[in-house]
Amino acid sequence: MGLPKRLTEMQKRFAEYLVFNEGRTTGADAAIAAGYSEKRARVEASELQNPRLSPLVVQYIGALREEKLKKYEVTYDKHVAELGKIREEALKKGAFSAATNAEKNRGMAAGLYIDRKIIKTGKLEEMSEEQLEAKMKKILEDYAPILNAKQVEGEALEVNEASQSSSHKQEESSSDPQKLESHPHPDHKKQTT
Repeated sequence: MGLPKRLTEMQKRFAEYLVFNEGRTTGADAAIAAGYSEKRARVEASELQNPRLSPLVVQYIGALREEKLKKYEVTYDKHVAELGKIREEALKKGAFSAATNAEKNRGMAAGLYIDRKIIKTGKLEEMSEEQLEAKMKKILEDYAPILNAKQVEGEALEVNEASQSSSHKQEESSSDPQKLESHPHPDHKKQTT
């Protein structure tokens, strides 16, 4: 039989309904709206969206989606122009609050405003803004060696496990007060009260 060379009107209606109601409809609903039988709506929708069975329909759906994206694409110029139109309409109607909001949003889109938030939690809640800034500067100074660190290439040194474990044992014994009393160090003198 072969593949058709053109779309039928029902296929076009299906594709258009599916794309322009995307997210609000199913393929079966689009098939029914296009005029397909309710009994076969799910099967028809599946077949119409299958590139092997209906490549022209799938291509048309893709073209419609692309066209829709271009039409509703948000760019800086379009965004600022649309906010300007909203402001002008609001001023004509005397809605000064809406006009002000539109103008502020235009300024934000243009980068004229900086949205600055300070969130205080825990002990930081009790600090003033100046104290917080001082604390942040102190943190930056303390961690400057890490933040500004340069990677140094060199050889890795191997550490002998035996020497590491023996020095670790010496540290443990010298930090344990009970062991100090039972095995006093020659330089260690007992204090008498």
